[in-house]
Amino acid sequence: MAPVAISPQASPVFKKRDGHALEELSDAIDEINVLKDMKKREAEKKVAEEKGLYDESEFDKEKDKTNFRQYEDASDRVKNFYKEQHTKQTVAYNLKARHDFHSKTRAEMTVWEAMEKLNTLIDESDPDTSLSQIDHLLQSAEAIRRDGKPRWMQLTGLIHDLGKLLFFFDAEGQWDVVGDTFPVGCGFDDKIVYGRDSFRDNEDFGHKIYDTKFGIYTPGCGLDNVMLSWGHDEYLYHLAKEQSTLPDEALAMIRYHSFYPWHSAGAYHELMNEHDRDMLRAVKAFNPYDLYSKSDGIPSVEELKPYYLELIDEYFPTKVLKW
Repeated sequence: MAPVAISPQASPVFKKRDGHALEELSDAIDEINVLKDMKKREAEKKVAEEKGLYDESEFDKEKDKTNFRQYEDASDRVKNFYKEQHTKQTVAYNLKARHDFHSKTRAEMTVWEAMEKLNTLIDESDPDTSLSQIDHLLQSAEAIRRDGKPRWMQLTGLIHDLGKLLFFFDAEGQWDVVGDTFPVGCGFDDKIVYGRDSFRDNEDFGHKIYDTKFGIYTPGCGLDNVMLSWGHDEYLYHLAKEQSTLPDEALAMIRYHSFYPWHSAGAYHELMNEHDRDMLRAVKAFNPYDLYSKSDGIPSVEELKPYYLELIDEYFPTKVLKW
């Protein structure tokens, strides 16, 4: 048989987009969630009794959490973002997004290369930014490490926002990359940020099936069987589920850390199964590291890189991932 010429793999194409604007919006959304979390903590006034993984986070006890912007005073930019997100995150769009995810490979990179690429894509739009993306990722990971949490949880802190690469691949805008997540295909709960009325322009609002309590799902079906609004969490979750050996708790932290109506407000619990109840504890244990670590000191990337490269190789055995 004659030799067959093998075409070299095409270089990944990254869209030219305002990454700094995406990150500013993401930070503003985080500030709102910080305030909501603090209000919830003050109302509950209780300390978790779980040990090990579920010990109360130590790194944020001395932080001044009064500096975050009030939820009710959120900027127009954040309100407008959620208006667009709540209008466009439909069942039809989410089916298409998942089909697109599985139908092509956008790039092939190691985890650290992906971190560096995200760093470049976002920071090149704002060369004067004070902290790089890698700095932010390392802040979360190091806070988890200092509290003595498991190695896989440290890695989860390092990578949990890497799905923002989606913005530079084939996302349609900011609305399908960042923001709080929620189920599609069942009724929009009033505990979603800005409430049920913010979905009035969504084509699924009032739908005879999609906008009923359970919609296309059944009680206790399990969140593994529920479509959450597509964005950087879902993107990275599916990638890590297929290409890593991270435990279920880590995958839940990646997938659900922006699912605030569920893990903070108590919505959609009727869809949960027993496995989800265990995962909820893990997500709650992770949440403080997602919200509060950005005010920590600047980590030394070069000093920490060898440790985290070893950690990455431990849980991503193929090393080069299909993005």
